[in-house]
Amino acid sequence: MNTNMKHKKILEIVKERLTCSAHNLDHVLRVLNLCLLIAKDEENVDLEILIPAALLHDIARVEESQDKTGEIDHAVLGCDIAEDILKQLEYEKEKIHRIKHCISAHRFRTGNEPKTIEAKILFDSDKLDIIGATGIARSFMLAGQFGQRLITDTPISDYLKANTVENGRIKEVSKHTPFIEYEIKFKKIPDKLYTKTAKEIGEKRLKFMDEYFKTLRAEIDGVNEVLYI
Repeated sequence: MNTNMKHKKILEIVKERLTCSAHNLDHVLRVLNLCLLIAKDEENVDLEILIPAALLHDIARVEESQDKTGEIDHAVLGCDIAEDILKQLEYEKEKIHRIKHCISAHRFRTGNEPKTIEAKILFDSDKLDIIGATGIARSFMLAGQFGQRLITDTPISDYLKANTVENGRIKEVSKHTPFIEYEIKFKKIPDKLYTKTAKEIGEKRLKFMDEYFKTLRAEIDGVNEVLYI
C-alpha cells in the first residue's frame, strides 16, 4: 500500500471516529493544512511522519469528552489507538514511534514536550487553530454544545479553584465560558509556539481575538452602543 493510500485510509477512520463539533474532521484538516504551511519554512521535515500524526492527533477526543472521571487524556489514549491503526497499515516500527511522539506531545497538559521538528509543527498547528477567527467560532460551538453562558462574573481565580482539577482539566464544562477560555488559555498561546512561522501567524490571530473579546465585553456591559448610531 503506497503512502497516499495509507493517508486516505487513516482519513476514513478519523472521519468515522470524530463526531464532536469542535474536534471533528474539519479541525483535523485545518491542522493538517497549517502543518504543511509551516513545514515549508522548516528544514528536514519528514512528511511521512507529520501527515499521519496530524490526521491522528485527536483520534481519542470522543473518548475523553465522554469520560466523566477526568482520567482519560486523549493525547495519551490517542497514541495507543494510533499505534493499532498504523500497525494495521503496516507502518514501520520506527515511524510509528515517531508519529506517537507527535501525538503525545501535541497537548499542553500531557507534560511531554515536543522534541522533533514534526512534533513541534503539529503542536503549533493545533494551537493556532484555537485562536483567531477560527478559534472564536470553535469556542462558541463548544459553548452552545455544553450550554455555557457567554460570560461569568466569578473571579477567574475562584473559578479555577472550583471547576478545574490538578492537571487543569475542567470538571463541569457547562460552567466554563468562552471568556474564561480566552483569559486562561488563548492569550498565552503565541508565547508557547515553537516555530517562527507559527509565532507570526499566532500574533496576528491573537490581535484579532483581543479586539473581538473587548468588543463583546463592551456590548454585554452596554458601554459602546453609541458606535452603532
